[in-house]
Amino acid sequence: MQQRGDGELAAAVREAANRIRANVGKVIVGADEAVNLVLVALLAGGHVLLEDVPGTGKTTMARAFAASIGGSFRRIQFTPDLMPSDVLGINFYSQKSGAFEYRAGPLVANVVLADEVNRATPRTQSALLEAMEERTITVDGETRPLPRPFVVLATQNPVELEGTFPLPEAQLDRFLLRLAVGYPDVDGELAILRRFEDASPLDDLQPVVQAEELTALSGRLGGVHVEDAVARYAVALVRATRDHAAFDLGASPRATLALFRAARAYAAINGRDYVRPDDLKALAHPVLAHRLLLSSNTRLRGRTADDVLQEILLEVPVPVADAV
Repeated sequence: MQQRGDGELAAAVREAANRIRANVGKVIVGADEAVNLVLVALLAGGHVLLEDVPGTGKTTMARAFAASIGGSFRRIQFTPDLMPSDVLGINFYSQKSGAFEYRAGPLVANVVLADEVNRATPRTQSALLEAMEERTITVDGETRPLPRPFVVLATQNPVELEGTFPLPEAQLDRFLLRLAVGYPDVDGELAILRRFEDASPLDDLQPVVQAEELTALSGRLGGVHVEDAVARYAVALVRATRDHAAFDLGASPRATLALFRAARAYAAINGRDYVRPDDLKALAHPVLAHRLLLSSNTRLRGRTADDVLQEILLEVPVPVADAV
């Protein structure tokens, strides 16, 4: 029989998630899956890599989420001449106080949009690593905590390759999820025209969940129960990527933890206090695919990490119902 977790927590998370969905839905049309995955990242304390063409609403989505939780929002346009101090902030000498004072950079915010992150040099990209992993930044030897919640929504353009720097594997591994917003359908695009024809509804968006409430709910996700058989299934999926001939580099133990945390958040926003194998299957592509390094032979055959991952999902045995 399926054991239960914290039912009160699951109900509270679902109610908060529904409020945020409805609020973001006033601005973003036809991207329900992307909205759900960003919600998962917010609750699981992870970051999101948005890989899509320009003009699909990535910036608008980030601003809508920040407004919905009453949090601060900053946008950083990454360029080849961007320096780490432009992101982290600087210590400057104040003649008024006669002492050095810290001027915060745009990274000090609840929701940070790192636009075209792969256009910055590796040195500047590496400035994000501490912030994304430790939720702190270090300037002139002094470490400062970042606000909670803290989520980086980074974009990279899959079309314009000139003038870009590949994201290192260590940085890709810091992103909980990779997703694409995608184009809306015909009805969705018509709805966008009507909503934005006079003024942007984003300007009137009000908070529906306080940042402190979201942080508190995130801290209680351990109350979502995970059966041992389901946990073993998560481990089996990740380990299968390490043994597959199509990959030169499989997913790391950090990926296992990411899949585990994301599944708990995914179950909770759907009102469940326990994780099902289907939750892991739904999250496998956005959580694992960007962490996998294809072999040269696999790339020459035109196969993608998602293609091989789908094979793994079909091959790894799923726990039977009476075991979970």
